[in-house]
Amino acid sequence: MCTLSLSVVRAQVRVNNPKETVERGVEGRVNGRIDGGINRGLDKLEEGVGNIFKKKEKKPTTRPTSADDTYDSSAETNGEARTNPQRQESASAAGRGNGTSQNQPDEPRSLKAYSKFDFVPGEKVVAVEDFGPDAVGDYPARWNTNASGEVVTIDGLPGKWFQFADKGTFYPEFVKNLPDNATIEFDMVTTDDFSNSGAGLKVFILDTKDRSINFDQHFGASAQAGVDIHPSEGGQGSSSVWVNDKSRERILANDTPIAWRVNAVNRIAFWKQKSRLRVYINESKIWDIPRAFDPTTTYSLLFATYILNGRAYLSNLRVAVGAPDTRSKLIAEGKFSTTGILFDVNSDKIRPESYGVLKDIGTVLKENPGVRVKIVGHTDSDGDDVSNLALSKRRAAAVKTALTAEFGIEAARLDTDGKGESQPVGPNTTAEGKANNRRVEFLKL
Repeated sequence: MCTLSLSVVRAQVRVNNPKETVERGVEGRVNGRIDGGINRGLDKLEEGVGNIFKKKEKKPTTRPTSADDTYDSSAETNGEARTNPQRQESASAAGRGNGTSQNQPDEPRSLKAYSKFDFVPGEKVVAVEDFGPDAVGDYPARWNTNASGEVVTIDGLPGKWFQFADKGTFYPEFVKNLPDNATIEFDMVTTDDFSNSGAGLKVFILDTKDRSINFDQHFGASAQAGVDIHPSEGGQGSSSVWVNDKSRERILANDTPIAWRVNAVNRIAFWKQKSRLRVYINESKIWDIPRAFDPTTTYSLLFATYILNGRAYLSNLRVAVGAPDTRSKLIAEGKFSTTGILFDVNSDKIRPESYGVLKDIGTVLKENPGVRVKIVGHTDSDGDDVSNLALSKRRAAAVKTALTAEFGIEAARLDTDGKGESQPVGPNTTAEGKANNRRVEFLKL
């Protein structure tokens, strides 16, 4: 019997991938014919050897149906009102078997869960990748690789995702040099059959001159700080960190267990601050390395995989630069603007990874009890003007509520307003421009 017909897929995440759907349809058809042929042969044996060669009337065969491409307009975490018509044909994310189990919903997280979260994104967004312009089934146009990979959509999750090949190096060509103060954030999803052998998703912040498709992820001696994010079954996993100095010597290596959200979105954040590297998975800081980077080396970004089983997906990559100085800008200059307070799409619900920014603002206001501020929400130009104006006002009000409820700031010290899309600080024609336009301002009164 063909073992493929007995396979069971444990991966819960389901992607909408036209190519894999067709391949599985063909595979299922072949297996069905093999099994059906064996069963018919056994039936004939029971009738007698002579009857096996009796001429039979031909029956029509069923042609496998190919799946339509799924178009789901990519909506960033902070996106505005938009419509997403979809035609979906689902396929298993693992692509290794014939199961069709549904993905589990993303568990809600509160600001309280992030109470120890101190990550603050960079002041200006310089790179955004949500794979919006890329066709499902294609390799993303702005990335390079020595392997493969493709853009997919995932049932129950907005936008498009990059499915990494099992083994290879990958890098976004549009992310050039990372300055002394830079943050890298992205969403990551894995299937729950992810092997605890091999490696997971490796993130290299490495010497820019060594970033290429020929980079050796195993033995590359480039000046680098590397982190392996390696989930395993059951919501557990591990992470490794290593550092090579500018002489290309390995000066640090360590590993630690991690908690992982299976079949759900995990938010990964890297904070490069001069020589220091901090790494976060969801609300937990997993690494804080004070001497990870050489000040005379220029660094860039590269990903690598060596996955033995399971799949890894990435989306909503965001790179920002600059060190936010909340205290100086708000108290001395009278104005502080941030793109680091994130909301659910088309909603005034604050995402919990915004806690670090809110905590910074709350701390400054507590230390300056005589200061009153106006909180002003801004959106990009997606959607209609009236809806965006109303949304910006609701978001400003949500920030006020968070500051009073979570940090004890008196409501009387906080006014709110919203400007919608009327005051852009960047072009609404690029993903980076839109990301900078979606912001919250704090104006000293």
